[in-house]
Amino acid sequence: MKVENTGSVGKSGPVRRKPAPKSSKVGASQALRNISDSSTVLGIPPEEMTERVRRAIMTLMSEVESMRRELELAHRKISELERLADQDSLINISNRRAFVREMTRMIAYSERYGINSSLVYMDLNDLKKINDTYGHAAGDAALVHLAENMVKSLRDSDIIGRLGGDEFGIILPKASEADAVNKAKYIIEKITQKPLIWEGQEIYLDVAYGVYSLKSGESADRALDEADKKMYAHKQDIKKEKV
Repeated sequence: MKVENTGSVGKSGPVRRKPAPKSSKVGASQALRNISDSSTVLGIPPEEMTERVRRAIMTLMSEVESMRRELELAHRKISELERLADQDSLINISNRRAFVREMTRMIAYSERYGINSSLVYMDLNDLKKINDTYGHAAGDAALVHLAENMVKSLRDSDIIGRLGGDEFGIILPKASEADAVNKAKYIIEKITQKPLIWEGQEIYLDVAYGVYSLKSGESADRALDEADKKMYAHKQDIKKEKV
């Protein structure tokens, strides 16, 4: 689930207002026709369509329309809350909850259709050092910078999420473990080539990764745990190389 791209805004034409009705009689006439149509649907005989009945129907129609608008607004609010519940608080990608849910679906999909999929577990090394040296705002910027570059390297079908802190997960549908390793190395190469520019200074990000092939019948938590172990092993190798 990649970061959504905002499309460019095209030129807008002049705003033309609809001409107002010349007389309120037009609106009243239309309302009466609507009431007449409603009465036909409701089976009210014309001789019983008194002024009192008309007013009652108009009131009822107004209340129904008001309830319709309120229900539509409620649906919009629920959809927005669901989106926010699945989105990371810092970066416009899935949070851990949504990512684990999607991975569970992918495991079931792989099991059903016999298609290989892989998990990439990535970790931004030395985030604390960035925070201590440049401030927490720089640390947040580093996480966003990493996520944005990860997204640019992914397919539309790939799913990315922040697992917490400085850790990210990527689900690669229809990808072998070897394919996932190549993708992780490609992402790291791009990150290395494009450092974060913070207040005129270049901050080079160091990333460790672990790759795990999703297996049928396996839980998402176990898959994450196995990928995390491989990521930690890679992190230790990086530290040894720096010594």
